[in-house]
Amino acid sequence: MRQVLTSGLLWFSAMGCGLMAGVYFAFSTFIMTALGRLDQAAGIAAMNAINVDIVRSLFMPLFLGTTVAGAALVVMGVLRFNEPGAASTIAGGGLYVIGMFLVTMVFNVPLNNALAAVQPSAPEAGVVWASYLKDWVFWNHVRTVASVGASALFIVVLAA
Repeated sequence: MRQVLTSGLLWFSAMGCGLMAGVYFAFSTFIMTALGRLDQAAGIAAMNAINVDIVRSLFMPLFLGTTVAGAALVVMGVLRFNEPGAASTIAGGGLYVIGMFLVTMVFNVPLNNALAAVQPSAPEAGVVWASYLKDWVFWNHVRTVASVGASALFIVVLAA
C-alpha cells in the first residue's frame, strides 16, 4: 500500500510540476512580452484580469495540490531516507515547494497585489508597470526552472 501511495504521489507530482512549468514557461517566453508591448493602462488591466481569473480557474487546485504532494514527498523521503530514490524525492519536493510555492507567495503575489492597487492610467503606473514586468518575470523564471527541475527529479525516481 505504501509503495502505491508513493508511486501515485510521484506520478501526480511529476505531471503537476510539468504542467505548472508549462504555464510559467508560457508567461516567461511570450505572454509577458506581449503584455509589455501594450500601453501601460492596457497591459496593467490585462494582467490584473489574468490575476483575478487564475485564482478562479483549475490552475488553483493544481497549484495547491502539487504543492501539498511535493511537501508530502519530502516527508516520505525523509522517513525512508535509506531507500533508493529518497534523496531525489526530497530534492524534487523541496525544490518545488521552495522554488515554486514559496517564491510565488513571497515575490509574485505581492507584486500582483501592488499592481492591482495601481490605477492603470495614473502617471505613476508607468514606473510600477516597468518594474513589475522586470521583477515579476525574473521570479517567474525561477518558478519555471524549479518546476522543470522538480518534475525531472520525480521522473528520475519513477524510472529507477
